[in-house]
Amino acid sequence: MSQGLIKFLLMVFFTFCFLMPGIILSQEKDSLKTEEREKEKVHYETEDVVISGTRNPEKIVDIPYSVFKTDKKEMKYARNVSVKDILNDVPGLFLQSRYGSHDVRISIRGYGSRSNSGIRGIRMLLDGIPETDPDGETNIDAIDFTSLEAVEVAKGNLSSLYANAPGGVVNFITDLSFKNNFVKQTNEFGSYQLRQNGIKTGLIEKNYKFFLSYSYRNFEGFRKHSNEYINLVNSVFQIYPDARTTFSVLGNFASGLIKLPGALTREEYENDPFKAYQTAVSSDFKRDLQKGRIAVRYNTSFGKKYENDFEVTGYGKFYNLQATTNTLYTYSDKNVYGGFVKFVNKSPVFSKKNQFSTGIDYAFAKGPISSYANINGKKGDDLQMQNTEALTNFGVYVQDQFYIYRDKSALFFAGRYDNMKYQNDNMLYGLQNSERKFNRFTPKIALNYKLTPLIALYTSYGYAFDTPAAAELENYPYSSNNGLTTLNPDLNPQNSKNFELGIKGNFSDRKIELEKAFFEVTFFNTIIDDEIVPFVINDKTYFRNAAATTRTGIESGLKIEMFEGLEIQANYTFANFNYDKYNAVSYTSGGDTINENYSGNRVPSVPKHLVNFILNYEVKLNRNFTGLLLADMDYVGSMFVDDKNSQSASDYYYANFLIGANAVFNKFSILVSGGMNNIFDRKYVGFVNINANPELPENARRYFEPGEPRSYYLGVNLGYTF
Repeated sequence: MSQGLIKFLLMVFFTFCFLMPGIILSQEKDSLKTEEREKEKVHYETEDVVISGTRNPEKIVDIPYSVFKTDKKEMKYARNVSVKDILNDVPGLFLQSRYGSHDVRISIRGYGSRSNSGIRGIRMLLDGIPETDPDGETNIDAIDFTSLEAVEVAKGNLSSLYANAPGGVVNFITDLSFKNNFVKQTNEFGSYQLRQNGIKTGLIEKNYKFFLSYSYRNFEGFRKHSNEYINLVNSVFQIYPDARTTFSVLGNFASGLIKLPGALTREEYENDPFKAYQTAVSSDFKRDLQKGRIAVRYNTSFGKKYENDFEVTGYGKFYNLQATTNTLYTYSDKNVYGGFVKFVNKSPVFSKKNQFSTGIDYAFAKGPISSYANINGKKGDDLQMQNTEALTNFGVYVQDQFYIYRDKSALFFAGRYDNMKYQNDNMLYGLQNSERKFNRFTPKIALNYKLTPLIALYTSYGYAFDTPAAAELENYPYSSNNGLTTLNPDLNPQNSKNFELGIKGNFSDRKIELEKAFFEVTFFNTIIDDEIVPFVINDKTYFRNAAATTRTGIESGLKIEMFEGLEIQANYTFANFNYDKYNAVSYTSGGDTINENYSGNRVPSVPKHLVNFILNYEVKLNRNFTGLLLADMDYVGSMFVDDKNSQSASDYYYANFLIGANAVFNKFSILVSGGMNNIFDRKYVGFVNINANPELPENARRYFEPGEPRSYYLGVNLGYTF
């Protein structure tokens, strides 16, 4: 056991000992010990949690996957600046933030860890609408975290239900839980000139519900050249023509500018972790974006017992981006059109409970990409590259859940066929236009068995299919056709076989003085062929199929409510990810090859041990005054920064603290919250820039991006219901 992990466990122990006496005293003075609470039954079922991100709304205990849903009360008080603020405590999830608030790398079971920008291998949804592009790349800049009710996370292989989802699905859900008309004004201030202000409103009548939020965030950043500002809009309008039908219009929009400070060498990180890469400053590395989406959804149930459900959704998105590198100033414009149709039937089969569903997904994206010379951060007059890119994804899936024995044992089968097409036409030079097509059927079988009505044992085995993103298909000079086409002819999808076995559930029992508990333990084993990994030539990143990989791990989580209001959560993730076969070929600027054998090496940017410990106490003085106290401590094990395993980022632990209070005065409400992140001001690597330029000396390679130092924030929200 490492010294860092030992220190972390000691910190958890002493924090628990320090806070527990005060919490117990508060519990003894609790004014809500009413007759109803005294008369509660010895055993009772906890509230059912339903997940919709797995295509069909189901209780967690009935789904043969590892799933998690965030706690709304924590989100109400949290900072909500970055996706890391709301997902950092999900078991099995590993998040790395490049600059504090944006460009967060989300990794589940190693999927997503290959990307130095954007999210790969995980399907990202907002209210069930894809934020992920047809090629599998996701940028979540347009999601307003202040407008959310919850986030659903389904971990593990979901390629049988979604395209490019071998790592799982994350579904962000807009807050439509309000029961009265309201308007709320939000304000947040914090370290490094953080300022986030917004307004949101909800209107509800018998036959409709409307939600609209606007948020503006300005953040100077804790590193030089890392400032940002962004405007965010999120809206949902739902009409209910009858009790079984819903018509929805959903939209979001983002516009902002993000400066990028770049990665550091180890020496720079050790001496001054808050500096910027000098070239990032002189070339003004940035991302200037405008992004929006509008979707229309129709859902209805029909049949004698309303056993059929039909849904059709169509959407359109636009994406305008200006981005800079040390040599190029690039304009990328893209329009996306898509939709999906879903049908569900819940009729019995052979007198057994059964649920069958099928659906079709379609998405098409097209737009020009133009690159000019970057001259000291300004766009030059010389056009360097001009391409038109088109992406198409067509998929069909079926899923069946057949109950073998009563309501206890269910057999699942799911299968999906995907057809992907990439087209890249060069409009400037004599390079040949390229077209790549990928297609495959990915089946999955699973078994779910309820040991009790609230505890289930599950297992599954399935195949996954993960295509390269369009940016990863860029050709390079030393490919098999010497770079004569726009798309790399050698890069193929990575395929995997995935097995998992787990148990999960929740229970409550006053005999052992326990209000309720939720637990989950999952073992997984994944074998990947043709894994897609990045490599660098002349400071430019390309991708190749270079490895056969085995990923074995355990995800575990336990949340206990010791007594009403006090929750203790502990998560542990073990990840043993290794390259089984990896003969790597690197290239110098002159075209010379460097052959190395990385077989047996650890997969970079994935810690072997990841621990979360969260202690929160919800205060309820009366119906009009509530509050929350939360302590959050994390330990992240060491991880390698490259496939060669030549350098590593040290393990670290850090702690956060949050306190908040909410008061209601008739129709008015005020919520005040504040907190401190990285209480002990730990220095750590917050993001690993994988596989830096191998031509450079070891001490000149830029792998490291520092994590956020100690920071403070204060929030004040004012609300009015009518």
